Amino acid sequence: MKRILFVCHGNICRSPMAEFVMKDIVQRNGRTDDYRIASAAVSDEETGNPVYPPVRQLLSRLGISCRDKRARRLTADDYREYDLIIAMDRSNLRCMKRMLPAMDKTHLMMEYAGQDRDVADPWYTGDFETCYRDILAGCQGLFTHLESGESND
Repeated sequence: MKRILFVCHGNICRSPMAEFVMKDIVQRNGRTDDYRIASAAVSDEETGNPVYPPVRQLLSRLGISCRDKRARRLTADDYREYDLIIAMDRSNLRCMKRMLPAMDKTHLMMEYAGQDRDVADPWYTGDFETCYRDILAGCQGLFTHLESGESND
């Protein structure tokens, strides 16, 4: 079982988008039973809130449901529960460093797309399509990486 946790600031835009895009990729490849995928936030300001409406709408247009997802905050227990903890940006990584017992399981999402940059943040830009393209590229790269049997490091 490959256990993946995606993390962003509030867990209402980028990390839930990554969670449900990755679940869709895994399902389309017949590997649902081999993965556990979730998402969380580094802040608690959105805890309990649903996925942001423009993200829900974008995913819905793609045939991907994120119904019942509620924002939750990252905890130290997540370090033990997940094999990979994927941050959407460097600011998330800095916060995670204060919240997790170690950082050896953490990576930036765009690493898996072969890029050294953050995922575009639609909260500030309103550009949910660019965010989706970043996340799709990262999730496809991550899936290929994991299915090839490469190390998680």
